[in-house]
Amino acid sequence: MNGSPTIDAAAIAALAHGEAMGLLETELQRTLDMLDGLDVDAWAARTDCPDWDVRQMYLHVLGACAGSASIREGLHQMRAASARRKREGGPLEASLSAVQVAERAALSPAELVQQLRAIAGPTVKGRRRIPGFIRKGVKIGVDGPVVEKWKVGYLVDTIYLRDLWMHRIDACRATGNAMVLTAAHDGRIVADVVGEWARRHGKPFDLELAGAAGGRFRAGDGEEINLDAVEFCRALAGRAPAPGLLATIVPF
Repeated sequence: MNGSPTIDAAAIAALAHGEAMGLLETELQRTLDMLDGLDVDAWAARTDCPDWDVRQMYLHVLGACAGSASIREGLHQMRAASARRKREGGPLEASLSAVQVAERAALSPAELVQQLRAIAGPTVKGRRRIPGFIRKGVKIGVDGPVVEKWKVGYLVDTIYLRDLWMHRIDACRATGNAMVLTAAHDGRIVADVVGEWARRHGKPFDLELAGAAGGRFRAGDGEEINLDAVEFCRALAGRAPAPGLLATIVPF
């Protein structure tokens, strides 16, 4: 980290659609590579997602990908999630994830990986082909972990990518496997998180993130934070202690 340039957090550009799709392709491949190396016991390891072991977590991932690859499947999932939320309450996002897991609960780990590998390409294609007027002009309401209205482009390009990436972190932590990290891929995802975090709290800071995905970021002269890059993101996602500015929620 010594000697690395300091990045002005205000200058970090949000992910463009084409860039996000390239990162998604890489992240899907890294996910598949990781899953290929898991043994039987690893699939049953509990994750930082309270209700899920590794297999259940990737049933959700598979469901999310299926919903992007097929308009019909995506509409089915939203209808089923809305009905579930009406019955049980809670955020729509939680109901959607529960539907994705429940409808794929019979899959073995091998079947899960096989289906995820088959649908990876169609997932990227489905998200890539969403027209610009929809990505930029249509907003949807969300009720967890923040209550906001998001542009479809932010959901598709940023949130879906972060969710997939964070679940790879969850799986590596649960199984004890080392996470593959590079500056070009993971570092760009982390930088995007830093930029949004800075915009959300609007306060000065000096942030130094260690590791291959890290860097030094600054906005004025404020709170000094030194942390591993992955742990920084886990804190913002509510998966680790978050004092001070780290208590600012950034959706994943």
